[in-house]
Amino acid sequence: MGQLDASIVTVAMPAIRDDLHVSLGAVEWVSLSYLLVLVGTISAVGRLADMLGRKLLYVYGFAVFTLASLGCGLAPTLSVLLILRVVQGVGAAMLQANSVALIRTTVRGDSLGHAIGLQGAAQAIGLAIGPAVGGLLVSASGWRWVFYVNVPVGVLGVALGVLLLPRTRVRAPLARFDGRGFVTLLPASGALLLALSLLGRDGPSTTVIALLAVSGALWVAFVRSERRPGVPLVDLRLLRSRVVATGLSSGLLAYLVLFGVLFVTPMHLQSTFAESPGVAGLTLAALPFALGLAAPLGSRLPPAATVVAGPALAAVACAIIAVWPDNRALLVGMLALAGVGLGLFTPANNATVAGAGAAENAGMVSGVLNMTRGIGTSLGVAVAGASYELGSTAITLGVLAGLAGLAALISTASVRTAAPT
Repeated sequence: MGQLDASIVTVAMPAIRDDLHVSLGAVEWVSLSYLLVLVGTISAVGRLADMLGRKLLYVYGFAVFTLASLGCGLAPTLSVLLILRVVQGVGAAMLQANSVALIRTTVRGDSLGHAIGLQGAAQAIGLAIGPAVGGLLVSASGWRWVFYVNVPVGVLGVALGVLLLPRTRVRAPLARFDGRGFVTLLPASGALLLALSLLGRDGPSTTVIALLAVSGALWVAFVRSERRPGVPLVDLRLLRSRVVATGLSSGLLAYLVLFGVLFVTPMHLQSTFAESPGVAGLTLAALPFALGLAAPLGSRLPPAATVVAGPALAAVACAIIAVWPDNRALLVGMLALAGVGLGLFTPANNATVAGAGAAENAGMVSGVLNMTRGIGTSLGVAVAGASYELGSTAITLGVLAGLAGLAALISTASVRTAAPT
């Protein structure tokens, strides 16, 4: 539900703009405010959950998200809507920072990879089907139902969370919260996401360059802060593990490719084949449908094979579309192949990263994993948007094919590192 709301709002933008009588630039903040808060706070929420209890923050996250969704649907003005989207982003961070951590600290043995894989597939599917679901809701009932749809699901989620989720028995010791790290991480990730959003819309402008420079300086300050003695917001020692570092890097690239394809394909379908938005959404559904079918299989196959073969399949699919973009039947088949590749990749990669570190730090690791997903999502839209504006669908898919191939190469290095010598 948290991931669905990151993408479902995109198709509701025109309707929100017309109904609330605001500019397109202003209404874009309905999406940006949510993503900025989600990515900027998720690591901090994960660290707090390690100390205070993961079930506690997860269930409260469901409640916050659900109430904020109801408020968004009732919002009379854009200002009220933006405030409630910020609150909704906090609730989503409470959910996503703890979802992987709850699985990591509960499931044991060989089932861990399968369980984390299913969770990752659910998040990817939620992100991927958002535009299609949003289009149907806006067409049938108006933009407010994009938010109302979360309410019954959220009520059910709160009830099931209270009844079924285990209490947190392995906690990190209570320690002083890393405020210095938080006040640098939040604006660092915020400036980066804002720059990526503007890059996809306006190209490499002076504002984008300035935001990237500010973000880079803040990231440097954050890294220096986290190296100080004490209990850091993000334990940078995790990144010394080549397996974790390559897992996060290849996972970021996989989400970049996924959302790059999801961004450019509807525009290509409407411009080349004159398809309506509804039909384009159904055509695009081949990718998340295939991803959902492949993910359970990918969680049961040897990780050493799937983390390499998955992005390699996605690279082949993007390359074929780039060469023959006007063959509609081939396009649908290659969207499905890309979904299969990403579905095979996600479970093993998520399990590798989520299994890193001690159990009492599971929330922090989960937060870092989800933060890289959010950055990858934004990068996908920015890269695909810039490539499409500067070139064509073929060039855009060629770029995405290259990035998927790079993810496969990075995963190959990880597999070689993990292999016994």
